[in-house]
Order: sequence, then C-alpha cells, then structure tokens
Amino acid sequence: MENKDLGSRLVYSTAQGKICQDCAQPVNNCICHKVKKNTMPDTDGVVRLRYEIKGRQGKGMTLISGLPLHEEGLLEIAKNLKQRFGTGGAVKDFIIQLQGDFRRQAAQELSKLGYNVK
Repeated sequence: MENKDLGSRLVYSTAQGKICQDCAQPVNNCICHKVKKNTMPDTDGVVRLRYEIKGRQGKGMTLISGLPLHEEGLLEIAKNLKQRFGTGGAVKDFIIQLQGDFRRQAAQELSKLGYNVK
C-alpha cells in the first residue's frame, strides 16, 4: 500500500537509521549539514539584538542576528557569551539565542570584538 500524500517523508528506516529531511539520505551520509556549516549568511554588516517573549511561554530570550560568521564561529561566540553571562542558549539558523535579557551586556561584548551593534 503506497502513501499518496506528497508532503510526507521517511524520517527513520530500520535498515539505515535516521533519515535527513532535506536530502532524504541517511544522516551518516548526509552532506546537507556539512554544506550548511561552511556557508555564511548574507548580512549588511550590522549585528542586531532583540528580546523576544512571544511563543516562549513567558520566558524571554535575547536573539543576536547578523553576525557574518560560519556556524563554527557562531558556536564559539555563543559559548563565550553563555559562559560570560552564566546562562543557557543555542545557535539556530545563524541566530544566537541566549536565555534571559542580555541585550546591553551582549552589545558591549560584541562591540569589544569589533562588530557594529544596533
């Protein structure tokens, strides 16, 4: 019996394990993530900081976008900021997310690194 729904994709195979949703290859053989790590986002040279609560059940996050770095560079800066502020966070889609309101402190730290912060 075939699935006629064109929007559905295989996400796990007992023979191959997890399947990448972008290229439909086994995660071990996937090249999408390697390509994504080496790409840089298009930026205008201005680092933007914003604070969001919406969609986070009342818990705010500081979002840092516009850094002209590869994913490894973003991970390194996120790690340093998280250690400096004593908070958690993540990097998703070239945006650094820090738990809590750290806009002023993050602006100072990024300015020290030579970035134009807005």
